[in-house]
Order: sequence, then structure tokens, then C-alpha cells
Amino acid sequence: MSIKSVKEQFDKIAPDLKILEFNESTATVEQAAKAHNVEPGQIVKTIALALDKPILLMTAGDVKIDNKKFKDLFKKKVKMLSANETLTYTSHPIGGVCPFGLPVKIEIFGDRSLIAYDLVIPAAGSRNSSVKIQRKRLFEITNAILVDVTKSK
Repeated sequence: MSIKSVKEQFDKIAPDLKILEFNESTATVEQAAKAHNVEPGQIVKTIALALDKPILLMTAGDVKIDNKKFKDLFKKKVKMLSANETLTYTSHPIGGVCPFGLPVKIEIFGDRSLIAYDLVIPAAGSRNSSVKIQRKRLFEITNAILVDVTKSK
């Protein structure tokens, strides 16, 4: 499903958003930043994590999870879903994980690191697709809960 499910969701709730597809991979922050000619921080990393249930965490591309902050907030250690679990819960492959077009409802969190940017660029369901979106709108569309669980690399 992946990119198809993202397109279907956008057709319903945000028909003005256009998915950008590239011939080259945009699966890593560095690749995506180069393809879009932006700073790595503007690239949204969407990470599939396991608590008692799967969650998604969106962060700026130039930060990493702070284990202490994460554990203080969620009362559990950071644990990423496996590639297979990620595909099952999101329908998106690693490198294309995004908070759109999900087959099941997953709680979505957005880290404070994204506040530094008005325009952000998350993936769009595949390893070579993305969408440019205003940060505020990203949070609104995904019902993301604002958290502070990262630190500079």
C-alpha cells in the first residue's frame, strides 16, 4: 500500500498536498535534504517505536532521541519496531515511514525539535517520496502530541 494509502488519505483530507517522487532514494535524512536542497533539520524523521502498543515519533532530521527524556516521559526504554513490524503497523517500509495513510490508528507524537521550522518535509510512504507541509498543518492533520524527547547529535 504505502504511497497509495498516503495519496488516498490526501485526496480525502488535504487534496492540495502533492506527493513528490524522486528517481533517487530519499530514505535517509541526508539523501532527502540533498534532494530538496534544504537543511537536514527540515526533514522529518518518523520513527516507529514500541511502548505497550506501537507509536510514531516525528523529529527534526538533525536530532536524536534522548534516552533519559524518553524514559522520563513514557516510563519505558526506547525500543524501535522491527522492519516487519513497522511495515505491518504503518504499511510503509523503513526509509518511507510517515504519519499518513496508516492502516490502523497509531498514536503520533511530534518532538519540539520540529518547532524550529515552519516548512517541514516528511516521507510519503516510500523510500523515494515526500511531501512539503507547514509544520503546524502536519501536527493538525496527524493529531500529533507535542513532546520533548530529543537532543542535538
